[in-house]
Amino acid sequence: MNLNDEQQQKVREWLDAGLSVADVQTKLADELDVSMTYMEVRFLLDDLRLAPQDEDEPEPEPEPEPEPETEAVAPGPTGADDPIDADAELISDNEPPAPAGEGNVTVSVDQVVRPGALASGKVTFSDGKIAEWYFDQFGRLGLTPEEEGYKPPEADLMIFQTKLQEELARMGMG
Repeated sequence: MNLNDEQQQKVREWLDAGLSVADVQTKLADELDVSMTYMEVRFLLDDLRLAPQDEDEPEPEPEPEPEPETEAVAPGPTGADDPIDADAELISDNEPPAPAGEGNVTVSVDQVVRPGALASGKVTFSDGKIAEWYFDQFGRLGLTPEEEGYKPPEADLMIFQTKLQEELARMGMG
């Protein structure tokens, strides 16, 4: 949609006043009777070589790296509608070593993928403990043990990762 010069000037004034893209979209509809989607307003501003105020917000500072003793948790939505447990442990190379396992690790892949995951399944470690594994939308591998606070042996984790890689490759996912 093309705006005439008077309408373009109004848009410039709104942006100079600090309005966001959503505010400009609302004003276009209310004051100028021009109905546009948010994306269309973004394209319009780009065509007019205008920068909305909401793009100039400072970027959040990066979070500091966790110390080796801390657990990494899966970021993302929180609350009851979170498809992946936010408290699930992500597999990390900086975990303190656990007692060595016997190497009897079994891996299964879910036929129906867990909501919010790219792939999911279960793993049974050499000590008989079971955990659910998943790849989140960022491709990170996470574990949710059935027993709260359980940490599998480091040797089992290495075997698990290898067997998981082999199983996913066998299924055409690797």
